[in-house]
Amino acid sequence: MVEYLVVSPSVALPRTELTWRFTRSGGPGGQSVNTADSRVELRFDLAGSGAVPPVLKERALTRLAGRLVDGVIVVTAAEHRSQLQNRRAAEARLVALLAEAVAPPPRSRRATRPSRRAVQARLDAKRHRGETKRLRHRPDD
Repeated sequence: MVEYLVVSPSVALPRTELTWRFTRSGGPGGQSVNTADSRVELRFDLAGSGAVPPVLKERALTRLAGRLVDGVIVVTAAEHRSQLQNRRAAEARLVALLAEAVAPPPRSRRATRPSRRAVQARLDAKRHRGETKRLRHRPDD
């Protein structure tokens, strides 16, 4: 098993910093159903981790502020019947969440103006459309 969970080229989380918890999945019951602990809860202490560089950690803490509980990210997975598949799904969600959180901010929009030709073309089109509508009316006698 790989010892690190790769989030981005500059961030790799040691698996020793991940905390797992397993519970029974919800859903409809029946005879001998829900006896396995297949629901997975994955926790990662982002605030206390040394694996994330300080600049990226600050960015991630800011972006994930509404999702963190005392600096800890909690990801759950219960859509599969197998615990192993749910573990993989939880890891994939954590990686996607952190990759988006540590990504650099998008470039700011540079204000542009339409060209003089584009403005003239728009006004000509409006004038033409107005003329078309005017010609649909009954002529005044």
